[in-house]
Amino acid sequence: MARVTVEDCIDKVENRFELVLLAAHRARMISSGSPLTLDRDNDKNPVVALREIAEQTVSPEDMKEDLIHSLQKYVEVDEPEAEAVPLVPSSAPQPTTQVNAVDDSAVEFDRMSEEDLLRGLEGLVPPERSDDI
Repeated sequence: MARVTVEDCIDKVENRFELVLLAAHRARMISSGSPLTLDRDNDKNPVVALREIAEQTVSPEDMKEDLIHSLQKYVEVDEPEAEAVPLVPSSAPQPTTQVNAVDDSAVEFDRMSEEDLLRGLEGLVPPERSDDI
């Protein structure tokens, strides 16, 4: 059985702490059923992981990205924001299949500026204080 040392792996992964993290992550991947890139030679999973790193059959950069991804609890997805589409009235009336269909084209919304809103809030009277609370 060949002995794997830190010196065999340190030129592939410079930081010893990072080497331990990557080897442990790879050993867990092997335990969960990930295919081996080397013959096992009756070695345990951590030794196989170190041998794979030493012989460069797995990429340390890929393992590092996979480790970071496995530790993330929240993954932010950049989705494009929905653009507001103006309502275009149709030229011909559309047949409705619902019995109680409501025509939404007549609905209008009032627009209020920030100044109008502040003036309206200034005119409000606060509720009377009660001792029940």
